[in-house]
Amino acid sequence: MEENSKFDKKSIRTVIGKTANFGELAKDCVAFANANGGVLHIGIENDADLPESSQTISGDLPEKIVKRINELTFNVAVRPEIVTAGNGGQYIKLQVFPSQVSIASTTKGQYLIRDHDKSRMLLPDELSRLISDKPSYNWETKVSLNVHRSKADEKKIRDFIVDVHSSDRVSDFVKEMSEEELLSYYQMTDDAGNLTNLGVLWLGKPEQRARLLYSPIVQYIKYDSEENKVDKKVWDDYRLNPKELIEAIWLSIPEWREYNEVSEGLWRKNIPAYDEKVVRELLCNAIVHRPYTTRGDIFIKLYPDHMAITNPGLLPIGVTVNNILQKTEKRNVHLAKVFYDLHLMEAEGSGFDLMYETLLTVGKNKPVVIEGEDYVEVSVARNITTKDASRLCDFVSNHYTISRKCFITLGIILQHKTISAIALTKELQLLQGERLRSWVDALLSNGIVVSRGTGKGVKYSIDPNFVAKSKVQFQTTLKTIEPYRLQALIKEDLRFHPDSLMSEIAKRLPDVEFPELERMTREMAKNGELKTSGGRRYRKYSLP
Repeated sequence: MEENSKFDKKSIRTVIGKTANFGELAKDCVAFANANGGVLHIGIENDADLPESSQTISGDLPEKIVKRINELTFNVAVRPEIVTAGNGGQYIKLQVFPSQVSIASTTKGQYLIRDHDKSRMLLPDELSRLISDKPSYNWETKVSLNVHRSKADEKKIRDFIVDVHSSDRVSDFVKEMSEEELLSYYQMTDDAGNLTNLGVLWLGKPEQRARLLYSPIVQYIKYDSEENKVDKKVWDDYRLNPKELIEAIWLSIPEWREYNEVSEGLWRKNIPAYDEKVVRELLCNAIVHRPYTTRGDIFIKLYPDHMAITNPGLLPIGVTVNNILQKTEKRNVHLAKVFYDLHLMEAEGSGFDLMYETLLTVGKNKPVVIEGEDYVEVSVARNITTKDASRLCDFVSNHYTISRKCFITLGIILQHKTISAIALTKELQLLQGERLRSWVDALLSNGIVVSRGTGKGVKYSIDPNFVAKSKVQFQTTLKTIEPYRLQALIKEDLRFHPDSLMSEIAKRLPDVEFPELERMTREMAKNGELKTSGGRRYRKYSLP
C-alpha cells in the first residue's frame, strides 16, 4: 500500500535502539490529527509492503509509544495494536484520531498537517484558517437542537431508507440494518436517538431545519448583457433537504436545458449550454464542501455567456485554485458519504475530473475557480470554443478505450492545437513532470496524439493520420507545422518582405506561436540561412 494523506509507513528503527526518533513520529501524529486522522504502520520499510518475516514486537513497545507521543504532543490521541502480517512478521498499527476541536501541536510549538504523502509545517495564514475551520469539521455529528428521531419528518426518513436500499453503492450489510442502525451508521442520530445536525439537515421538518445554523439558502440571479438583474429565485423556506433542493433548483431554471448546435456537413449535434452532470456536480460541491459554521447564501449567477456558483467560506487547507484538479479534502465527510452513496455526486477526488472531461470533450473551456476573501466561485462557459473537439472525442469514445485522464488531456490539446509538456503539466496542475505519463501514454500508443522534441522541449499535437481516419473536418493551423516547413515559410515571407523585424514577421504569421517563430528565425540566422542588420532590439531579417 502506497503512502497517502491517511497512511504512512515507518521503520521499526524509528521506535527502538539508538536510532529511535520519536520526535519525527510525533510530528507525523500531529499532522494526521490536524487533518482527518490516519494510520501509521511502524515496522514496515518505505519500499516494502510487509515487515521482515522474522520481526517480532515486544509486548511493552505499544505502551512506550503512546507514552512518548503523549509527552511530545498536545491534543493528539493514538491507539496502537500489534499486527501479525501474512508472512509471519509483526508490526504496530498506530491509529491517529482526528483532533475534532483543538489544534494539535508538538510540545516545541510546531503545527503540522498531512499533505498528500508528506507531513508539512502549517503556514501562519493556514494556521489561522485551521483555527476558524476546526468547528466545521465536527459540525455534522453535533446534537445542537435536541430533536428526537420520532419528531423528524417521517416521509423524509422513509425516502432516505428507500434511496439507500436501491443504491448499488451501498453494501448488502448496510442494507440489512434496521432503521435505527441505518440512521446511526450515517451519523444522522446519536446513541440516544437524537438527530445530529446532519440528521436535521436531511430528515428534519422545515421549522427544525430553519433553527439549524447555517442551513443552506440558495439564490438564483439572472443577468442580461449589461449585468442588469432580469430574474431571481430564492430557496429559503427550509422545506427541502439537500437532495430535494438540488432537484428543485435543476428543474426551476429552464436556461440550463438550452443547447448549442454544432454542425459539419450532414452531421449535427446538440450540445447542452450547461451539461446536467456539470451543474449537479457544482451544486453538490456547494452544499457538501461549504463550512456550515459560516453564515452566507449559495449564489447561482447566470450571465449570457457563462454561469457562476458562489459558495461561502474558503477552500479546505491544502486545496488551492492551482491544485484543485489533483487534490481533494473533504470538510463534511459524513455528508459527502451520503451524497456519494445515493449517486448524487462523484467519488472523492473525481468531481472536478468529471467536469473537466465533460466540458473539454465538447469543446468548452475548463471551469474557472476563484477564491476570494470569504468565498469560492466556480465559473462555467456557455459557448463552445473548439468546434472540432466534440466529433473527434465522439470518434475516440466509439473506437478506443482510454481513461478519463486521457480524455481531459485530449481536450486540452485540441484547444491549444499544439502544447509543450511544461504547459500541459501546468494545465493539468501536476507537481511532477514524470506524472504526465499516465495522462498521455494511451493517446500516444493509440496514435491519437503525436509528440515532437525531447526533454523539456517535447510538444504534443493531434496526429494527422488520426484526423484523416476520423474524417472530421479538422481546422488547419500553423501551430502544428513541422520545423522544416516553418523554415520554408519564413523564407517565403522574407522573399516578399525583406528587412523585416521579428514583430512584423509574427504579424504576418499569426498562427505560428511567437516563441517557436523567434527560436527558428534566430537559429536560421545563426546558421547563415538568413542575414541580419541593426541592433539586438531592432534587428531585421532578410534572405542572403
